Amino acid sequence: MTGDYIYNMKRVVITGLGAVSPIGNTVKEFWDNAKKGKCGIDFITRFDTTDFKVKLAAEVKEFAPTLYMDKSRLRRTDLFTQYALAASTQAVEDSGLVAKAVDDGEAVNIDPEKFGVYLSSGIGGITTFYDNCIGLHTTGPRGVSPFFIASMIENIAAGEVAIKFNAQGLSLTTVTACASATNSIGEAFHAIKVGKATAIIAGGAEACVTPLVVAGFTNCMAMSTKNEPNDTSVPFDKRRNGFVVGEGGGAIILEEYNHALKRGAKIYAEIVGYGNTCDAFHVTAPVEGGKGAARAIKIALKEGKLNGENLYINAHGTSTPLNDKAETQAIKTALGDKKAKAALVSSTKSMIGHCLGAAGALEAIASIMALKEGIVPPTINYKEVDIDCDLDYVPNKARKAPHITSAISNNMGFGGHNACIAFKKYNAN
Repeated sequence: MTGDYIYNMKRVVITGLGAVSPIGNTVKEFWDNAKKGKCGIDFITRFDTTDFKVKLAAEVKEFAPTLYMDKSRLRRTDLFTQYALAASTQAVEDSGLVAKAVDDGEAVNIDPEKFGVYLSSGIGGITTFYDNCIGLHTTGPRGVSPFFIASMIENIAAGEVAIKFNAQGLSLTTVTACASATNSIGEAFHAIKVGKATAIIAGGAEACVTPLVVAGFTNCMAMSTKNEPNDTSVPFDKRRNGFVVGEGGGAIILEEYNHALKRGAKIYAEIVGYGNTCDAFHVTAPVEGGKGAARAIKIALKEGKLNGENLYINAHGTSTPLNDKAETQAIKTALGDKKAKAALVSSTKSMIGHCLGAAGALEAIASIMALKEGIVPPTINYKEVDIDCDLDYVPNKARKAPHITSAISNNMGFGGHNACIAFKKYNAN
């Protein structure tokens, strides 16, 4: 199979969305608050931060897991899986897909064996891991839950979602740190494009606002210690000095175009390109000039037959000194200076923090909704221009942009992973 072989295959569209985020626990809430520039960052409530340099996170608020699962399952699942189940349930219900068992007596509109789940997490069940380590240390082996392994492993969210929706087809958990969900969506796109699946629930979930994670990121000097809720996550701003950790879950339904048409599904957008590269340079720092990210963007644009005009870019935009500079350079390298400066670029991490393995899913949803409504969400908290970050970052207020016809979403992860997915406004022709 040559590199261009998959470029002439099936069309793939988005027919369902689901979100649990620091600024809303449905897609409507998340998107409405993103357009308003609401900040979901505040002081940590999950644990006592007295001895911690970092005291902020973007936590999910007022999450009601029993809307999506019974209490017995709730006791056996880590919070990241609960977020995944919630987001996936919303997305499946939004899409109208049904792959129930025949004896359930419900009409089926997708073959269960052609219905897949590609859900990722950067860290997985870290709360379960942490709690059971404490249990082992304090009370010995009997202090470890019998549900420990099945709650902690990163693929369990995909497994739980597949069970709930009888999705017997392709199943994959991609773990590429902060690029995980973007890789999952991209791999799902390619699987449908070559005919290996009809529809796939894709995205990611993360629940890592824990003492261990916050201490770990703090001590490797990745997180900001500024501790001012409305002035700490400042992507592309000269004052940036580290990210704010977030959490949540996002799921999108990717579906083969003709199948969606035949069942009368609503279509949000078309996914048309996917780039996946590695810097092969450093475990935490991007390669000079963002060369790896630039290649991922170019690959996604080429596959999508997009020329970089009328483009919205949902940036990785972590609010770290090296990342934001490298990503700006990558965008300019991929598009050329003129098109890069004409593009609208924003970072939703200014509002929801860095949701790690869920980031790419929530940011894909923001990209899709921006295309659908012709409104670009802002980069909030932006005050001071950095000469190394000289693009249009849609500062502080959402912008009406009916001219945008395509969007890309970038993510980069520890280990040098780069991922980019490309969408275009849906056109039946």
